[in-house]
Amino acid sequence: MIDEITRDADQRMDKSVESLNTDLHKIRTGRAHTSLLDQVTVSYYGTEVPLNQAASVAVGDARTLVITPFEKSMIAPIEKAIMESNLGLTPNTAGQTIRIPLPPLTEERRRDLVKVVRSEGEQARVAVRNIRRDANNDLKQLLKEKAITEDEQKQAEDRIQKLTDKHVQAIDELLAAKEEELMAV
Repeated sequence: MIDEITRDADQRMDKSVESLNTDLHKIRTGRAHTSLLDQVTVSYYGTEVPLNQAASVAVGDARTLVITPFEKSMIAPIEKAIMESNLGLTPNTAGQTIRIPLPPLTEERRRDLVKVVRSEGEQARVAVRNIRRDANNDLKQLLKEKAITEDEQKQAEDRIQKLTDKHVQAIDELLAAKEEELMAV
């Protein structure tokens, strides 16, 4: 029973860290990366589909993304979807390809993005701590039902605290790497 609670807490904490990692990849650093356009959806024959299902997305150089639609008729809908995505990107069309130059970030914008990153990190830490609280409550419930002893509860709480510390450290490492990436000119 204790192992199930611990395993569940570990899996949920892993998901919180992975979610933070995904969110951090969406934050633009001034360097071209295909994941910037992951949340962009395009109207493809009346159905909303992710951009990467309607076109190939590649990195042209350090500050340019290159999109090649699978069909010529998709150029206008892809441009429209990028403009409406609130990413602050302006596509340029040249024949069959769409180029998206990424403007360099200003110092002020970099600092704002670092604040956003720290906020995301704090939300992830809170999520991990909530999972710890839930697991500890489950252990207390088992103790009330006399399914485990007090010693077993204390040992299990220590294991859960170690899991929490490990995941918070992973979150801190992700944040430090992203902040360093953002502040690099």
